[in-house]
Order: sequence, then C-alpha cells, then structure tokens
Amino acid sequence: MQTGNISRKALITGGAKGIGRAISKKFSLENYKTVIADIENIELQDENIFFCNTDVTRSSDIDHLFSWTTKKIGNPDVLVINAGIGIQESLTEGDPEKWQKVMDTNLMGALRCIRAFVPAMLEKGEGNVVFISSVSANQPHPSGGIYSATKTALEVIAETLRLETLPHINVTVISPGITDTNFFENQISGHTSVEGLDMGYITPEDIAEDVFYAISRKNNRSINKIVTRPLKQNF
Repeated sequence: MQTGNISRKALITGGAKGIGRAISKKFSLENYKTVIADIENIELQDENIFFCNTDVTRSSDIDHLFSWTTKKIGNPDVLVINAGIGIQESLTEGDPEKWQKVMDTNLMGALRCIRAFVPAMLEKGEGNVVFISSVSANQPHPSGGIYSATKTALEVIAETLRLETLPHINVTVISPGITDTNFFENQISGHTSVEGLDMGYITPEDIAEDVFYAISRKNNRSINKIVTRPLKQNF
C-alpha cells in the first residue's frame, strides 16, 4: 500500500463526476497528488486534487495537460484512462458524426494520453496505467455496436500496451457492470437508465476500490483485469 507517501501522483481523465470522481477521492485519501482532466469544470475543496480543463479529443489540449500536470505535480505514477461517452444507435439508422465523436473520445483520447504520459513512466522504469472499460466490451447487442466496439478496441490497446512495456508498466483493465452514475443521462443517444435495466447496480466507490487494489499489488504481481457487476446483472 502507498498510504502515507505524499510523493505518489496520479492523473485521471474524465474525473469530474461518477467513477472518475470517486477514483480521485480514493487517491486523495491514500495521499496521492491527483490531477483531474475533464471538459466539465468543477470546484475543489481538497488540497491533494487539482483540475485541468481538458478535451481529450484535441491534441492541443493533451499537450497543455501534459505541460500543466508535470509543472503542477510532476510526471504521474498512475494514469487512469476514464474519459468516455456512450451511445445507443442502430448501425443502419444512426449518425456517423456522433459515432466519430464517441470513437475520438473513447479511443483516440486514450491513445493521446498514452503517447503523452507513458514514455516518462518507461524512462523511470515503473508506472501504472488503468483503463476503465465496460462489460459491454466483446458483447455485441442491438443499438450498442459503436460503444461496444470502442470498449473492445480499448481492451486490445491495453493488452498491447502491457506487452510493449514489459516488465516496467503495470496495465490494468477495470470493466464495470451497471454503475449508479449519470452515464446513461449523458449518452449522445439512447434512453437506457439504471432503474430501467432493473438488475441492481454497483457504486462508483466500488470501482475506485478496484482501481486502488490493482495498483497496490506487490511482489511482482500484476492485476491485468477486474470485472465487477451487481449480482443480478446477466450480461
């Protein structure tokens, strides 16, 4: 465990609300200096948490995030790739422009952050990269093709990064099931809700605990994937 070591540093994309916010609070409690990168401004009342307005779909924003973060807290020891958006549209009737936005956020945003922040981890010889995926990965379902495709691709990216950075970087995929956040309300298209699915839910804090568990392993152990669902969830 890293409790008490104030020198540890983390960066979380999409950390203004929901899972990302819960992760930032968990890290702060464990004495990590933490940067939240998000398009939505937030007010902070925590001396361990900092905010940088960032749109991960823009290369210029990632360049700014990198320079701002390294000046504010130094190179992160932990990169949590959480920024993402959902969509529910038929492949034969949906809007390709909306699909492109989802892909730019969920995939290219992740790749831009990897390219910006992981080289410093490699130079140091250690680091953690955590990808917040979804149980939708590798699960085709009607109107869910675009979102599922981005999460499937994200998990391929994660495994590729693990192989390319052996033995220095610990890469973990966290795949939440139904989680009590505003995710469904913020989808580009679709009318699903946590209540409508009627399978129960887990909390953002549950996922934050998973993240910290994964990055805290010692003795050359690497936790590469965690799937957490409510007990009633059937997919």
